[in-house]
Amino acid sequence: MTDMTTDAGDLRELTVGTGAGGEQLGTDMVLNIGPQHPSTHGVLRLKLVLDGERVVSAEPIVGYMHRGAEKLFEVRDYRQIIVLANRHDWLSAFSNELGVVLAVERLMGMEVPERATWLRMALAELNRVLNHLMFLGSYPLEIGAITPMFYAFRERETIQAVMEEVSGGRIHYMFNRVGGLKEEVPAGWTGRARAAIGEVRRRMPDLDNLIRRNDIFLARTVGVGVLSAADAAAFGASGPVARASGLDLDLRRDEPYLAYDQLDVPVVTKTAGDCHARFEVLLDQVYASLDLAEQCLDRVDRLTGPVNTRLPKVVKAPEGHTYAWTENPLGINGYYLVSRGEKTPWRLKLRTASYANVQALATLLPGCLVPDLIAILGSMFFVVGDIDK
Repeated sequence: MTDMTTDAGDLRELTVGTGAGGEQLGTDMVLNIGPQHPSTHGVLRLKLVLDGERVVSAEPIVGYMHRGAEKLFEVRDYRQIIVLANRHDWLSAFSNELGVVLAVERLMGMEVPERATWLRMALAELNRVLNHLMFLGSYPLEIGAITPMFYAFRERETIQAVMEEVSGGRIHYMFNRVGGLKEEVPAGWTGRARAAIGEVRRRMPDLDNLIRRNDIFLARTVGVGVLSAADAAAFGASGPVARASGLDLDLRRDEPYLAYDQLDVPVVTKTAGDCHARFEVLLDQVYASLDLAEQCLDRVDRLTGPVNTRLPKVVKAPEGHTYAWTENPLGINGYYLVSRGEKTPWRLKLRTASYANVQALATLLPGCLVPDLIAILGSMFFVVGDIDK
């Protein structure tokens, strides 16, 4: 691109982004993607340096959605914190709540009723399916495939119906409590949940066959945005993004919480580390989570007893600190809780999966072409609220 301007009779020529070397002077173009863009699942800004159509460097700039959740935690009691915690990753609300209550229960040395533990696991796996289905629909949409979105949302609605019946919420469930769950599930709910799982499992091939081996989708994703296992580990990436690069890590199997140690948790991994591998991991994990949820419901049906623990009107965690981490749908979430024996935490620090995953864009994007930018961005599976908190 040539820019010719006249200044006091002089003719000036500026050559932008031609990759000029040797004696020819080239000037790279700085381009801002965002802070509003339809393919970023929230408000993210990418500062790109371009050489023609090729990305030279990329800097993710976060913070546009920062709501100060960690500071707000410090002036909220342990019930009110759950309201805020389930909103940073709005696609994984139940899992976000779970991490907070696990940290508080660990600090209080509290034993949770067994029925509540298995119900939590069933609901967490259903929430994982909901999260993955959103990305399985939205990611192809970002690179031009509209139809998968309709199939993904058909399955989401089936699962949403049982989640809404049990909790009263569609997105922000508010169903976890310190010591268990809010209340007992409705009569016959486990049967209806099992029927919904069977229906989704039966219809998933509609989505799978439509997109997994689609020639256009393969052309846009295979070999694009390759993240090596070493880079994934260096950036602290986790979840589907890391497992697609060959990092065989899943807390449900490796550092079990709740009662995951009593289940055989299948961990889906790939080695290619490209956009398509990340998509395939997400797709295969849906099948795995449906199976896990069904196993948890089978255990729930064999258990009787309460689903929560009787607590005082004001819950106070004893003085001390603890760390709980969970395998959230997008990766590892950590909760560092520091208490001074009051009804509010002195500090509750979040380690979120999306924050680590999005950092890897600084390595992934340089060298790619602008048309591949969206394919790579969408395949990193992050929620911006989970980055900014």
